[in-house]
Amino acid sequence: MLPYRLLVTIFALGVLARLVLKRDWQALQQRLARSPAEPGPHLWLHAASNGELASIRPVIDALRAARPDLPLLVTCNSTTGVALAERWGLPARLAPLDLWWVARRMHRDWDVRAHLTMESELWPHRTLTCPGPVFIMGGRLSEGTARGWRMLGGLHRRLLRRIAFVSAQDTGSAARYREAGLPDAAAGPVVDLKALYAADPRHDAALEAVFDRARTWLAASTHKGEEEQVLAAHKLAREAEPGLRLILAPRHPRRGDEVEALIRDSGLDYARRSRDEPPAGADVYLADTMGEMPLFYGLAGRVFIGGTLTDRGGHTPYEPAAYGAALLRGPDVAKHRPGFDRLEAANAALTVADAEALAAGLNALSDPEKQSAMGTAAQAALRPQADARELVAAITQRLDAAP
Repeated sequence: MLPYRLLVTIFALGVLARLVLKRDWQALQQRLARSPAEPGPHLWLHAASNGELASIRPVIDALRAARPDLPLLVTCNSTTGVALAERWGLPARLAPLDLWWVARRMHRDWDVRAHLTMESELWPHRTLTCPGPVFIMGGRLSEGTARGWRMLGGLHRRLLRRIAFVSAQDTGSAARYREAGLPDAAAGPVVDLKALYAADPRHDAALEAVFDRARTWLAASTHKGEEEQVLAAHKLAREAEPGLRLILAPRHPRRGDEVEALIRDSGLDYARRSRDEPPAGADVYLADTMGEMPLFYGLAGRVFIGGTLTDRGGHTPYEPAAYGAALLRGPDVAKHRPGFDRLEAANAALTVADAEALAAGLNALSDPEKQSAMGTAAQAALRPQADARELVAAITQRLDAAP
């Protein structure tokens, strides 16, 4: 434990020094667990960022319904994560430093009855000073992280003996948790929390009247360098399927002008969502707005997952799969490897390497029945071992059994 205490103290001094230089006194208070606490018992949920927090939203909703007597306190390492939790009506703070006296103050002032942490955010002092059970959701333990923990002696094994329940996000992590000393009774189902995503029920009747889903494809969350290939593929695919239409949704809407110039140079007719231009008759609909991707998923029978023809590691396959679309993706899927591996094993997505292959894949899926069949196969391949209610049932069972 001593090597860890030395390392975390050095880290903490660096964080505190930066906050003092920035004169950010509110953040300084929160990092030291000195900001005002709300009365009553709490379940402390920690997520590294707003992305992790968004992925656990179904579990949060189920927890709030199952245990209204135990409100949540949320901490994040980022201010954007804190802001997201506050928009959900939850008390939220920047994560306290993992010094033992700071962790003890956090548990005491918020009357913490249990601690739920996410992915690889297993902090020793928060864990060991928690007065109640500790849970890990979407647990991630890479071989490199496991080696790092082994360098700290028996600390990791000691921590894992303190864990009441782990739901790992992939089978490799689950196996490494067990090898590192997780008790068998604490091993839960393997669930990538992103798999809990449910299709958004919102609809736009005006858009649905304009787009024939079977004749529309969506390039979702594209990055710089991908739009040229998407547009080239669209022109090629239209040679065999003249009525094909494209909804092009860049990952960052601020690139709207840049992407518009690429469409114009391609010679394709287009309409732009951010300018409220009517899409009827346009070859390409530039969807350069925020927060509307669920609408576009529902309009397309075929979806190309952006970030996979670049070095970005790709974006989640779970969201488009929830809408029953046939999926196409490039070779770079490093950020969501477990999900894409499941799709590949089930032949539930087409892998394309360039514009020509993307066009061929689109044409191969021109039949609406093929689109539906592949969409159904993707949903089956990505179905988690447990849903949010089952995960919450495992948590509440251990909460009830705790002294």
